[in-house]
Amino acid sequence: MRVSFIGLGVMGYPMAGYLSKAGYEVVVYNRTAAKASRWCDDYEGATAETPAAAAQDADIAFICVGNDDDVRDVILGEEGALHGMSPGSVIVDHTTASAKLARELHGIALEKSIGFLDAPLSGGQAGAENGQLTIMVGGDDEVFERVRPVMDCYAKAMTLIGPAGHGQLAKMVNQICIAGIVQGLAEGLHFAKKADLDVSQVIEAISKGAAQSWQMENRWQTMSNDEFEFGFAVDWMRKDLAIALEEASRNGATLEMTEIVDRFYAEVQNLGGKRWDTSSLIARLEN
Repeated sequence: MRVSFIGLGVMGYPMAGYLSKAGYEVVVYNRTAAKASRWCDDYEGATAETPAAAAQDADIAFICVGNDDDVRDVILGEEGALHGMSPGSVIVDHTTASAKLARELHGIALEKSIGFLDAPLSGGQAGAENGQLTIMVGGDDEVFERVRPVMDCYAKAMTLIGPAGHGQLAKMVNQICIAGIVQGLAEGLHFAKKADLDVSQVIEAISKGAAQSWQMENRWQTMSNDEFEFGFAVDWMRKDLAIALEEASRNGATLEMTEIVDRFYAEVQNLGGKRWDTSSLIARLEN
């Protein structure tokens, strides 16, 4: 099977690598050509000069770029992937983007007899590097079942949530929940310090109960040590929350906490933390 991977960022680079190691014929495209060349030094595969060239004759074209505009450009642009694809092939968009765009692209692809799945990811850079991503998928069941064995190369779990756009909607739920959890953990750690508690002892006690979370297990120590130069960047989290808040304005959902935490992340950006990990919410409390 021939596949293409368009977008070799911190997520796409190792994901494309897993496809190569699984024996698929991989052609990659990246806006910065030097990164695509470096990928070919690390893995078996080839580079292409445009998304269309990368997707030429591909059974599946995987996309993992920055935002809605980037997705439109690499799929629908003059040299977009869609122009190089044949009927019966599939586009899988791993970008966290809007549900509106996913539904639009699904319709455009369908007119050309090309499948489309919106398949945003959870698990961050570590999940991509370890092949342990969680994938939320929107699209047609038959297309999902065709692509599932390929995505298994870098996923620990994947779920078809519903029709086109539902993968993106599920990712919005994911980010809404994370925002609240991280803010709660930040305030808890901040309180523990102000109360002169031994933070490690507190975490040892409460992490065995209802307060336990992935964020607590993996981030409490770095948060306590003011270490944020890793992980999922605040800039990207604000992009994701903006998508969720915009969708909520359409569907009537009340996201009061999400709006507040989004403003807190804006404060972190103003502290110089645009590229800090999302756990840096504690920095604004201790600044």
